[in-house]
Amino acid sequence: MSDPAASGAPTAAAASAVPAALAVPAVPAVPAVPAAPVTFGIVGRGWRADFFARLAALLPERLTLVGAAVRRADAAEEVARRWSVPAYLSPAELIAKQHPDFVVVCVPWPATPEITAALVGDGVRVLAETPPAPDADGLRALWARVGGREMVQVAEQYLLLPGHAARRELVRRGVIGQPTSVQVSSTHGYHAVSMIRGLLGAGFGPVRVTASQFTAPLLDPLNRDGWTGEETPKDAVTTLATFDFGDGRSGLYDFTDNQWHNRLRLRRILVRGSLGELADDTVVRWGGPRTVLRSTIVRSQLGHDLNLDGHDTEHLSFDGDVVWHNPFAGLRLMDEEIAIATLLTATADWARDAGPAPYPLAEACQDHLVSLAVDQAAATGSGVVTEVEPWGSV
Repeated sequence: MSDPAASGAPTAAAASAVPAALAVPAVPAVPAVPAAPVTFGIVGRGWRADFFARLAALLPERLTLVGAAVRRADAAEEVARRWSVPAYLSPAELIAKQHPDFVVVCVPWPATPEITAALVGDGVRVLAETPPAPDADGLRALWARVGGREMVQVAEQYLLLPGHAARRELVRRGVIGQPTSVQVSSTHGYHAVSMIRGLLGAGFGPVRVTASQFTAPLLDPLNRDGWTGEETPKDAVTTLATFDFGDGRSGLYDFTDNQWHNRLRLRRILVRGSLGELADDTVVRWGGPRTVLRSTIVRSQLGHDLNLDGHDTEHLSFDGDVVWHNPFAGLRLMDEEIAIATLLTATADWARDAGPAPYPLAEACQDHLVSLAVDQAAATGSGVVTEVEPWGSV
């Protein structure tokens, strides 16, 4: 561990100046290998469900996928072949036959609340895909049915991506002092809100949201399926929104249609604090009397040039101190897979009461509530103020 004074990082006294109410929680640690693999099932069979099945197969000492549930017989046959597990025509049958430690729910938004509530009613812990319900009334109804049981986590992984996890750790350590503002131009809706709230350590209080939308031409050469063949720009909508969380904390949301896949739009993240700011991988901060320091987050990437250890991410460091280490080194995972595997193993640990809740339903409800306020503000042109909801008053 490097000397904070020598590196220009805030002293213990400076770090302790961050109010407890604004403290940024630590990124969940990957649990130790359990004595026996944690078992889970999947409801659904889409693109995201494949991530969970594939990662579990790479982590047999930690996880065992014991079955899947889908609605149609032909889909069940296809899933059984693809994942090499038994497939059933209902979640109830999956639970009755396999008794998994938890179930991942990967179904369309309108179906998620009902399936989640039914599983909780049967005493099964759930990892539900985002969002947990389509709209604000659905969030409230789901919370009324299952919120008090504390049996639901939600599959929000963005702050677990290596770069974001390293940034979050620097904020948690107080490197830039008290976090006051976060700007995100990377992903959409509740994902971006989760990043902003998570980096600020924002709670469940009222949020004032303003939003505007602008249409301009943009070439769209890539989507989830690969190169589109497009060579002519078409209209794309950019949404800009601001968040006022109170206590001097704010957020800026900037998203353009298909920004996830379109490489013609760079991803940007800025975290401002009382002692400096973090912009992507560059950090400026107060280093003492008449001293402002600039440092970078450095990724150690294996497999380049004459490194023969295989193409893999090793760690991310800051001023010679490792701030994130790849818990799945050797599996050659891309960042998104590392984040999902981190969430999945943390959920497995939680399912056996051996670790904390990685992303509870209350946090997911709040993130989606604020995201819905962005949509409303953009559609009406008027500011929206969210209220304190039942999940924020427990």
